[in-house]
Amino acid sequence: MRTLEEVVLSFEEIESLRLKEVEGLGQTEAAKKMHISQPTFFRILSTARKKVAEAIIKGKAIKIQKLK
Repeated sequence: MRTLEEVVLSFEEIESLRLKEVEGLGQTEAAKKMHISQPTFFRILSTARKKVAEAIIKGKAIKIQKLK
């Protein structure tokens, strides 16, 4: 069995994707729900999208980082 390379998404990255892509919230509203600023939300969301795209395009596994 071949071992896949992984991209690791943090809880915050998963939550940003859930709020924006699944719940359909705007960035300002999603940022408020996460108790962060809108620019910080945008940065987290951008990183999450890039990681997911890399996993899909390069055939990598997606690993969700556990909460500490």
